Amino acid sequence: MTDPVKDSAILDTILAAAVDGMVVTDQNGTILQSNAATTKLFQRGPEELVGQNARILMPTDVASHHDGYMAQYMKTGQRRIIGIGRDVEGLRKDGTVFPLHVSVGNAEVDGQKLFVAIMHDLTNRKATEDALARSQRLDAIGQMTGGIAHDFNNLLTVIIGNLELLEMRGADDRQLALIKDALESAELGADLTSRLLIFARKGNLKPVKSDLREVCSQTLKMLNRTLGASYHIKTDFAPYVSPVMIDPVQLQSALMNLALNARDAMGAGGELLVSIANVTIDDTYMAQEIDMERGSYVRLSVSDNGEGMTPEAQKRAFEPFFTTKLNTGGTGLGLAMVYGFVKQSGGHITLYSELGLGTSFGLYFPALSNEQSERIPQSGGANIAYIGKGETVLVVEDNSKVRKLSIERIRDLGYKTLEAGTGDTAYQMLKDGAQADIVFSDLVMPGVLNGYDLAAKIAKEFPQLKVLITSGYASDVVTDTFAHETSFDILHKPYRQSDLAERLYALLAGSTAV
Repeated sequence: MTDPVKDSAILDTILAAAVDGMVVTDQNGTILQSNAATTKLFQRGPEELVGQNARILMPTDVASHHDGYMAQYMKTGQRRIIGIGRDVEGLRKDGTVFPLHVSVGNAEVDGQKLFVAIMHDLTNRKATEDALARSQRLDAIGQMTGGIAHDFNNLLTVIIGNLELLEMRGADDRQLALIKDALESAELGADLTSRLLIFARKGNLKPVKSDLREVCSQTLKMLNRTLGASYHIKTDFAPYVSPVMIDPVQLQSALMNLALNARDAMGAGGELLVSIANVTIDDTYMAQEIDMERGSYVRLSVSDNGEGMTPEAQKRAFEPFFTTKLNTGGTGLGLAMVYGFVKQSGGHITLYSELGLGTSFGLYFPALSNEQSERIPQSGGANIAYIGKGETVLVVEDNSKVRKLSIERIRDLGYKTLEAGTGDTAYQMLKDGAQADIVFSDLVMPGVLNGYDLAAKIAKEFPQLKVLITSGYASDVVTDTFAHETSFDILHKPYRQSDLAERLYALLAGSTAV
């Protein structure tokens, strides 16, 4: 004979211990019980779930069919998820949709049908799969492109050779004009294939030991004349930069491509920032955030305050022949060449963009070991002096993957965390009495309040609360767009764990500088 009290205690223990979300519903889909993992996953407390229909956890298009599926199962036993499991989408309280895997089991207790749903967050797996698929797609395109370019080069060699022979064998003036036009077109074709080979990482690079500051300074002199007076170029070069092995000509070409793309994105005028600094990727978090090998790099950042890029454009930005400039004659090879050059140089490239706010490219080149590179700190871990003492940090970030990573990083530093997907949600949480010591907020977020707006409201209504803003834009070119009367400190992404530790500690200590 079963003991109801004991059975209930066992169920409560299972629910509390589970790292995946779990809910118990009746045959009508009404939620009877949920666990802490469900609260974290959907940003809804037990009091917001119990008594509600499970549709509250689903996007509208899925929720509209839920009752029908349940009724069909009760009537015919036809299964869609029960005992099978499938990948679906979940809906958080803030309206964000995310991927998850749902497994459902059922049982009969005292004549009543009960259902238990186990929900596993697939956000990280989906992001990893997307990154891998994007990398594999670019690699496959690169291999195909390299083969095609090689074959075209052979054809063009024959064409150019024969045209030159005709030119040398006494063609008349009319024929010479035709031969000249044909040669010029063939040479344009040869230039095109050489650019495709760079994307395929089969270009003939001539790397030499270089100082990025010198190469970029020479290029920017040309760009100042090319871009025109309505475009302002700013530079931020670190006083000490390690040398790198690059092809200076290809770097100049890459910088020119990025700058001209920025000009097109900025329309009638704007600001372009070119910055260069040593960067050490030696803590797990930073390497995970930008998906690159640990080590010492020199980062060249190119940021503009133009129109920005859509998520789809960002996903395909480095593919050859993909262009958003169909009406202005863009070939779609500029960014593909930059990507291939950086990869062939042993480096890595990042892209961060928001519609209406601008774009920032980061080119990372492996640093050569010398006296200057030894000045770079060799530990990415946080200094023990900067570890928290259980204070609470409210993490505000609309990207669920970045938010989850930020929470993990901050907890590893000895802090407790709260989380919000938008500035609006965070502000309402504070108005409702949420207790925090620091608000760590992204700058660009959907909704009414961006990071600066949220910080301004906090400074006015919660003056005791400290604020640290983070941004994927490594410049003030974009952040000037959000100018407020009060200035707020910005931690630029990607950042090291030690940087985060020092900034949080400094805020709690009442300091404005680190």
